[in-house]
Amino acid sequence: MGAVIYTFRDMGEPVFEELKKTTSKVLFGICVMSFCYELLEGAVTFILGRCYNADFRYRWGVESAFLCAFYKVATLGSGTGVASLCNLVRHGVGYSESFGLSMLSFAFHRLSIAVFSAVFFLLSREFMVLYYGNYLWLLAAGCALQIAVTIVVILFCCSVTFHRLIFRILGCFQRWERVKHIVKELKYQCEGLEQSSSYLLKKKKGIAGMFLLDLIKLGFWYAIPYVALSGGGRLGFAEAAAVTAMSVMLASAIPAPAGIGSTEFVFILLFEKTVGAGPAGSALLLYRFATFVFPFFVGFLFFAARHVRKEREKKAETVR
Repeated sequence: MGAVIYTFRDMGEPVFEELKKTTSKVLFGICVMSFCYELLEGAVTFILGRCYNADFRYRWGVESAFLCAFYKVATLGSGTGVASLCNLVRHGVGYSESFGLSMLSFAFHRLSIAVFSAVFFLLSREFMVLYYGNYLWLLAAGCALQIAVTIVVILFCCSVTFHRLIFRILGCFQRWERVKHIVKELKYQCEGLEQSSSYLLKKKKGIAGMFLLDLIKLGFWYAIPYVALSGGGRLGFAEAAAVTAMSVMLASAIPAPAGIGSTEFVFILLFEKTVGAGPAGSALLLYRFATFVFPFFVGFLFFAARHVRKEREKKAETVR
């Protein structure tokens, strides 16, 4: 974050001037779009959860989505997967099944980012080549990286051969007692993961529905800069979505907690070339608010409600 602030230190005044032009309609619009994203994220969890628990409810999926958004900020991204896993287990999905579901959901989310970016690049090809012709190799590398991550995660979830390769590599270090314990535990987890993931991948309609919802929900997030910049008619929807998708995909290749710092750097770098420094910085702040801060506050309400519910249950048990 320090590097980002230093790099764009001269943008403070133009960014502030642009932010003052932001209307209440724009703020309301980007909050609605962020909320719709989380509702669709909940729908994805609902579809996958129903594969293992026929009684899994949609509201549980929405609760899981907002709680994950809360923990994403509270733990700088490190607790998001754990929060998702715990919520699924809490609502009747087995541990191995929950782990496989979370991993595959992550894999297809990454794949949808690559597909979305490629599709909107083609839809606004002339614009992208004009402004970002020198970045095309980075775009290709980003797509390749997302697809590679997807393949590795899917192999880790359900490939016996891939697991054997991992254990063969770990076997070189089994002279240490701690490694032996880790390998033993990992083998147990992998057996359950193979069964649950293989079962899930057979649900072709569920996988297709999940992937389609992933693309739609990304559309809500990637359209936020378009709404933030549309006041001056600076970019069309396809162009804004294409640049946002490319910035997110490239930023995800930079290791940073919850994408903090890397997203800001790439976002401003790309949008500044088309709309200028002030509008780019303003759009970034609004985008970060809608995708990071707003879901966190809504997630906190779910977190607080759950805490209150637990306290009431404890009091009721004490009275009994």
